[in-house]
Amino acid sequence: MKIIHTGDWHIGKIVNEFSMIDDQIYILDELIEVLKKEKPDALVIAGDLYDRSIPPAKAVEVLNNFFNKVILKMKIPILAIAGNHDSGERLEFGSSILENQGLYIEGTLKNAIRKVILYDEYGEVDFYLIPYADPVVIRHLFNDNEIKTHEDAMKKLIDLINNNRDKRRRSIIVTHGYVTFMKENYINEKNREEIIEKSSLEICDSERPLSIGGTDLISAKIFEDFNYVALGHLHGPQKVGTNKIRYSGSLLKYSFSEERQKKSVTIVEIDEDGSVQVKLTPLVSKRDMRTLTGHLDYLISKEFYKLNNKEDYIFAFLTDDGEVYEPISKLRAIYPNVMGVRRAINTTLERKEINLNKDYRNKSKLELFKDFYENVTQKDFFDDRKDIILKVIEEIDKGEV
Repeated sequence: MKIIHTGDWHIGKIVNEFSMIDDQIYILDELIEVLKKEKPDALVIAGDLYDRSIPPAKAVEVLNNFFNKVILKMKIPILAIAGNHDSGERLEFGSSILENQGLYIEGTLKNAIRKVILYDEYGEVDFYLIPYADPVVIRHLFNDNEIKTHEDAMKKLIDLINNNRDKRRRSIIVTHGYVTFMKENYINEKNREEIIEKSSLEICDSERPLSIGGTDLISAKIFEDFNYVALGHLHGPQKVGTNKIRYSGSLLKYSFSEERQKKSVTIVEIDEDGSVQVKLTPLVSKRDMRTLTGHLDYLISKEFYKLNNKEDYIFAFLTDDGEVYEPISKLRAIYPNVMGVRRAINTTLERKEINLNKDYRNKSKLELFKDFYENVTQKDFFDDRKDIILKVIEEIDKGEV
């Protein structure tokens, strides 16, 4: 069986006041081309179809149009779950009516985990759809006060599945959350950030934490009896210890921390004996998201901008020392999709904290300015600036300014 695993579409997302809807329409058309080429048995979407619980009308229209193309015209089944950004109730509205057409959406968690059976030339493959739910919801659903963390909740759900399935059958889990194969060895001695760093998970700024204190981390060991686990939530395509447990990543970049990520969809083939082969098919977006660093005049020079796509989403870090007049306007004249601008942090001193009140009465005005300058900029006050400041101080003392 061949499936295409995706997730974290975030349709309707706004990044730095820029709507991403046109880029999302473009990338979904790219996904259609991948589906035409690969002809999978199913398309899996591992949560966060929308960016917020009440999506704008345009976002709903975009998703509906995509579903119509894939299900009605291409006859490819879609299996989808709600992520932490979605409203599960809204997402699964009418899904029972659409099952006969091949659309399987599980938005809210229920006492019995949703199982969808698909067929290939070797027989049946079981898909277990586990939408995102907070541990407190699962605790109340099963009346189990021992459930306190996301891992407790997932263990409960997987035990429920295992108690009611034939492990000889090929089976796939679709779920949404933070899964790490390092958690079990480190949870008692490391904090959340250290566990993630040790596990080599790639996280980014556009991913919303699910809880605090490490209680959102789930051990990958829970899923070891399944042939494949299709994960959503992390935006970088990556495996969790093994290719049998993977994040597909998002279709687009949604923060500048994703600048170096290569977006793709994950193509998974499961043989008769349940062995898994994985390949990544890259997706090329309409606009890239990248940072620029340098002097303003250089960044807006033809020598520089002719080498790149001016339509990309840009965040500029300026290395100019002095005052820069209307940098965002000058940048936007060349790069219409500039999302932000900031001074580049380029220190020449080790972090220096200066008590500006200490002995200030015994210091000259030049010494006071030097302390102020180095405290604010964290750069050395070189002698070539000394004469300029002395001239300014002299003018002030004479009352000429």
